[in-house]
Amino acid sequence: MAYGERIPIKTRKEIELMRESGRHVAEILLELREMVRPGISTLELDEAAEEAIGNRGVMSSFKGYDPHGLPAYPAVLCVSINDEIVHGIPGSRILEDGDIVSLDFGVACSGYHGDSALTMGVGKIDEEKRQLLDVTQDSLNLAIAEMGPGKRLSDIGHVVQTRAESEGYSVVRVFAGHGIGSRLHEAPWIPNYGKPGRGPRLKPGMVLAIEPMVDVGGPDVEMLDDQWTAVTADGSLSAHFEHTILITSEGREVLTRVEGSH
Repeated sequence: MAYGERIPIKTRKEIELMRESGRHVAEILLELREMVRPGISTLELDEAAEEAIGNRGVMSSFKGYDPHGLPAYPAVLCVSINDEIVHGIPGSRILEDGDIVSLDFGVACSGYHGDSALTMGVGKIDEEKRQLLDVTQDSLNLAIAEMGPGKRLSDIGHVVQTRAESEGYSVVRVFAGHGIGSRLHEAPWIPNYGKPGRGPRLKPGMVLAIEPMVDVGGPDVEMLDDQWTAVTADGSLSAHFEHTILITSEGREVLTRVEGSH
């Protein structure tokens, strides 16, 4: 894997703006998490997220986003259910008891972004789904613990892959974590797999969005006709967790975590 692009180092002012955007992301995700229940539509969750954005005077990172010539993303929230991996577009679909649902959300303060995601059960879920959620979140926490000045970029994905595959799961390879700042997606590309000890060393001031996507079955992906929603090719369950992390001189700071968040 090539590591050609320079990873931006944020200034003190940029970091303060990203702390602010990360706090808003974390707090709004907590509000949305409390709304998740059987019978609610994915559109209702998106509408609540958009209202919270307006009330706080921040900007959506997602709505209108149009990378690589795709249609502009039409919502402020991504809502992905069961075999949907990422980028599910909110609409009329109703959450049902026993589903698992991923909420992926980002906002910008003065042009600087925060990005986070979590997957949770709807009502009562079975043990297979609970284990998938626990392992995926654990893989994120282990990756965060691995981050700090002097560590190699590939150490992050290696930890995620090792944890997921230890349970017989697979990691999605066509999507990855990323740098983040004045653009939602900056260098570097941070895959959730690979050998350790490779790539650039992490330095204070780097801000990275780490987001394991873990499947019960194989890693292959198919795209729905909306050109955004990614699903597992074999129809297996998928989970997704994400945080925005600042590398500091002492270690790391999770910018999208507040009390009570994942």
